[in-house]
Amino acid sequence: MCLGVPGRIVEVRDRDGLKMATVDFGGVLREVCLDYVPEAQVGDYCLVHVGFALNLLGEDEAQETLSLLHDIARLEQEPLGNE
Repeated sequence: MCLGVPGRIVEVRDRDGLKMATVDFGGVLREVCLDYVPEAQVGDYCLVHVGFALNLLGEDEAQETLSLLHDIARLEQEPLGNE
C-alpha cells in the first residue's frame, strides 16, 4: 500500500533543471520534486509520495485528508478494549 500525504507549497525553485519546492506538512518542511505537476505554485496543496508531488488538491480536500491521518494516528495510540 502506498501513502500520499498532502502538504502546502511554500517555495518553488529550479534545481539542475528540475522544478522543486519546499512543502509544509503541518510544520515539517521537506523538499519535493514538482516535475509531475509543473503547474504547481506557491500556496497550492499537493499530494506527495516519496518526495514527488503526484497531483494537486484543493485546500478542503487536503485538510480533510490531514484530519483523517491525524484520526488514524490517534487510534493507533489508544489501547484496545479491556485488555
